[in-house]
Amino acid sequence: MPHIVIYTDGACKGNPGPGGWGAVLLSGDHEKHLHGGAKLTTNNRMEISAVIHALKALKQTSSVELWTDSQYVQKGVTEWLEGWKKRGWKTASKDPVKNADLWQELDTLIPHHAISWHWVRGHSGHPGNELADLLANRGVEEFLS
Repeated sequence: MPHIVIYTDGACKGNPGPGGWGAVLLSGDHEKHLHGGAKLTTNNRMEISAVIHALKALKQTSSVELWTDSQYVQKGVTEWLEGWKKRGWKTASKDPVKNADLWQELDTLIPHHAISWHWVRGHSGHPGNELADLLANRGVEEFLS
């Protein structure tokens, strides 16, 4: 099974506002950059979108080391997702899960890979995270120009 390291990030100019997502995929000597965006969105939607697009880009089942600077994404997957599903996409306080459409899409992608989820502090000089941030901001700029 191939081993892939992924760094993801989301960005938003205003929240809501125009947003972008970025992902860096590393496998051996290969490096792939992905980015995109939306006209009216939120930072959290862009953070989840980055992960979705990165996992969709994988051509085969892989061992994935996924790094995000979003505690919302990291905790969403590792702590909250199973409970949301059991409660019919409701939070513990019985409110609808925000961004349920994206969480549900992500939930269909996770079982296809062996993923270890990692959080990295944003804007702390980590090269993979800084590049993902640059790509996410490029996604925003494409919608602003």
